[in-house]
Amino acid sequence: MASKRILTETELVKLIDERVREFRGDITELERAIGALFVGRQFGWKVLLLIHDRKTIKRYETTLDLEFKEPNMPDVGTYAYKSIAWTAVQKVASFWKAVKGEYGGVKSVQAR
Repeated sequence: MASKRILTETELVKLIDERVREFRGDITELERAIGALFVGRQFGWKVLLLIHDRKTIKRYETTLDLEFKEPNMPDVGTYAYKSIAWTAVQKVASFWKAVKGEYGGVKSVQAR
C-alpha cells in the first residue's frame, strides 16, 4: 500500500483559496470548516471525531469538498496528546465506541 502524504502548506492554501472563491452559502459554516481542517491537521481526524459528531464532520467535508482523513490530515496529529478526549479514549477498548458515545465522559472539546 502506498504511503499517503499530508498536503503541503502551499497546496493547502491554494485549495482553501479555491474553496473560498467558489463558496456560496453561510460564511460562518465555511469558516468553521476551514478552522476544523487546520485544527485537525495538528490534532488529527480522530480527535476531531471526539470533538464533533460525525454529521458535523461530514458537513465540513462537503463544504470544503475534501475528506478530513489522510492525505489532508493525519489520523493522530502531533498535538493529539493535548486533547482531554484523546487521552480518555486511550483508556477504553474501542475508539469507535467512544466516537458513538457508548462510553460516558470521553468526548470533550478541552485541550490542556
